[in-house]
Amino acid sequence: MLLRSVVALLVLSVQHLHGSALPAVSSYEFTAFRMQQYNLGQQKHGCRGAIVVAEARSADEPSLTRRCIIMKVEDFSAEKYLEAQRQNAAAVLILLPKNISSVPHSTVQTFMMSESVALQKETLIPVYVAPEDEQLLYMYEEVKQAAAARTSSIFVRVLRSIVTATAFQILVSNNAPIKAITDNAIVTMEGVLPGAGEDAPTIVITAYYDSYGLAPWLSFGADSNGSSVTILLELARLFQKLYSSSSTRPYNLMFSLTGGGKYNFLGTKRWIEENLDHAESSLLHDNVAFVVCLDTLGKSDELFVHVSRPPKPDTPVHSFIQQLEEVVSSRFSWVKVGLVHKKINLVESTIAWEHERYSLRRIPGFTLSHLEDPKSALRGSILDTMSQVDFRKLKRNGLIIAETLARFMYNLTDKGSPKDVQVFKGQLDFQDSRLSSLMSFLTSVPRATQLLDKEPSQILMVNSLEHEFKRYLQQVHRHTFRQDRRDPDVSFFDQMNQPIVMYRVKPAAFDLFLGGCITAYLGIVYYSIQNFGYLYNKLKASVKSKHQ
Repeated sequence: MLLRSVVALLVLSVQHLHGSALPAVSSYEFTAFRMQQYNLGQQKHGCRGAIVVAEARSADEPSLTRRCIIMKVEDFSAEKYLEAQRQNAAAVLILLPKNISSVPHSTVQTFMMSESVALQKETLIPVYVAPEDEQLLYMYEEVKQAAAARTSSIFVRVLRSIVTATAFQILVSNNAPIKAITDNAIVTMEGVLPGAGEDAPTIVITAYYDSYGLAPWLSFGADSNGSSVTILLELARLFQKLYSSSSTRPYNLMFSLTGGGKYNFLGTKRWIEENLDHAESSLLHDNVAFVVCLDTLGKSDELFVHVSRPPKPDTPVHSFIQQLEEVVSSRFSWVKVGLVHKKINLVESTIAWEHERYSLRRIPGFTLSHLEDPKSALRGSILDTMSQVDFRKLKRNGLIIAETLARFMYNLTDKGSPKDVQVFKGQLDFQDSRLSSLMSFLTSVPRATQLLDKEPSQILMVNSLEHEFKRYLQQVHRHTFRQDRRDPDVSFFDQMNQPIVMYRVKPAAFDLFLGGCITAYLGIVYYSIQNFGYLYNKLKASVKSKHQ
């Protein structure tokens, strides 16, 4: 009985170490999305690898060599990512929560900054992101427990390693080589609310509409830059109403939505070249007062005006900024307005803000954003979803821009303060339902540049944006810019979404270990039967000696 109890205890201990019961399936297939891979000029970014055949391990393990590191969003950090690279990990798999709004703000900030670090340079390690589900969370908890068990006693660690080693295998078996895609088309669209008179000056209002993040298929770009596109479309709708009379059309208002904003504003560059160098006539040829570039306006109580050089007094840009400060101080005094001056560094291969593309062609312009730093991690993150947008502040920022434009265009300074003279109210107010509808539409599919001319849902989105322009604007034109295949400005790569198989295997070591226990038990029973007389006499003698 004692021997039987010992064996039973061993078996129960093994089961306890082994964790929860095995899933009903021994393999599980899911879709994961590969990290960005692109070449911008001569600079290479993102991961160069796609194939994974490795054992799953937690990031808490001391040894990561040739292992697939499983992390949740809260685990991912620049330090852990760089350590995985240093130890030559086989791959990194990040599990993305279904409800990003439930992720603490500090965790979101940490992930975004780490995401930015990962995207700055190239790596040979395949990096994948997969939405969380029951099976993947089960795997995560199992490898996490295995890592925690290493703090237990030596016996427990050895026993667990025997029983649970190589319990999960991650396999990406696509043997096709990764290919460069150089035929991407970048679409830019423009529309006009024409001013009264042939010599009316022009104001350009522009925003880029593509998104960016660790994985293109998970980049929805709510704040950056869906918020700016939403405000631009509302400005088009409201000023179209103001322009119903010839007496209220002092300026040509040109609206532009550009592609390739996340890749050195390539769509803006090509659009400017098209208008200045190739078009026989263009509003950009004429008297341009300034260009207003909208970038990341979905939250915060700060509003920064980014310029390439300080505006001179008595210039339209200087006057607009004065009007902006008056509108904010009079109606939104809690909002901080700041002027940020950054010279264009011609040595650098990339530019920071969209207005710099215009400044390089001597067209005055500036960028409005709630971000002060152009390198902010918020401008490119897979966590930039609807939960990152504060709709009250989105509407407020839209109103600030609209009222400032109206006061500048109609010279309302002499008519009263911004608090006394409000143009955009009543039927001309920003509509909450429309703001929500536009943001939901823009974040319904990922807007990564490499997807916009390839995938049906993304092509439909671009067509819908063009339709919005045609509803409110005149002279709507769509420009499709294709790259030179021999010398592309940006090269993307395929295999951005992959089927991955997770194998859950009950190790043979477990059966060997249990078989050894059973063999030992049977051996002891057999020995006891064969030597029953001898053992009986020994036991009898032992009992008698105790009674004496």
